[in-house]
Amino acid sequence: MSHRSIALDCHTHLAPVVPELLRGLPGIAWHPDDSRLVLDGTVTLASPSVFRPEALLAWMDAQGVRCAWYSVPPPMYRDGLDAEAAATWCAYVNRALQIIGEPHGGRISPTFLLPVRHPSLAARIVAECGPQGARFAMAAGHAASGVMLSDAAYDPLWAALNASGACVLLHPTAGSDTRLNAFFLHNLLGGPGETALAAAHLALGRVIERFPRIRFILSHGGGSTALVAGRIARGQAVRRPGADTGAPPMTTALRHFFVDCITHSGPALALVERAFGPDRILFGSDWPFSMGLTDPWAQLADVAPDTLERLRIATVEAGGTNPSDATGTISGR
Repeated sequence: MSHRSIALDCHTHLAPVVPELLRGLPGIAWHPDDSRLVLDGTVTLASPSVFRPEALLAWMDAQGVRCAWYSVPPPMYRDGLDAEAAATWCAYVNRALQIIGEPHGGRISPTFLLPVRHPSLAARIVAECGPQGARFAMAAGHAASGVMLSDAAYDPLWAALNASGACVLLHPTAGSDTRLNAFFLHNLLGGPGETALAAAHLALGRVIERFPRIRFILSHGGGSTALVAGRIARGQAVRRPGADTGAPPMTTALRHFFVDCITHSGPALALVERAFGPDRILFGSDWPFSMGLTDPWAQLADVAPDTLERLRIATVEAGGTNPSDATGTISGR
């Protein structure tokens, strides 16, 4: 790279703790003495950095990252909540995300949480966020309940996102296939498949055609999407049962998505770039987690120089503004 700088990190995480708002929320226990957040008595977030915006900023300074978009870690999606509880939780999360970023002058900007199992609620949250080009994060699906993003129940959500030209980061969460319990495979193998499944539903269900202003960002290099796109397109071409929906071939549909660069392999990133297009790949780090690019300049050393240069300057224009400008607002409830 010609310069040790990165214009935008589209995929970082912060767990917002605002004690006066968090206090009394059901299922949540904050332990300030050792920086632990316990969710529903079963999941513990205990990485000190994820609670500290100043730690993210220090890392950005060290790596030359100009601005970053942050969302909650996937355990904080709490996708098992019913609609009423999800409304309470998202109201807290989204207000708290905004509060922790406010002192930092737009250098870090929130990506607001949408509840994947409750599309009507998610549409209302989008309506609250105000400016064109707001950003949102949502689970790529919810295996336990069989959520499918191609379902017509999501159309009001897609319409709201399309109207604002929003960015939507789709991020996998834990699956329900017990064969993945060993070897950390829910994360290592299941997550990439979950992301590809979301992309297939959005493409074959013609969501990306009908709502073309939504900027979908597929996390972790799009998971396994690039590798299977040709197979899906072949199934469309030979009219495998249900595959021919009239949608463009999957290999063409990929040009409607953005993806981050987190593949952990130069050859894999080259495949992703060829599949999605060189203008659709964004820098993402997954900070502060070890499965991300915590040392990007070293971890991307096997990536082609021209690809690295594109990553260094890549941004997503949101409603014609600089990426750091469209922060959105969330009202407290």
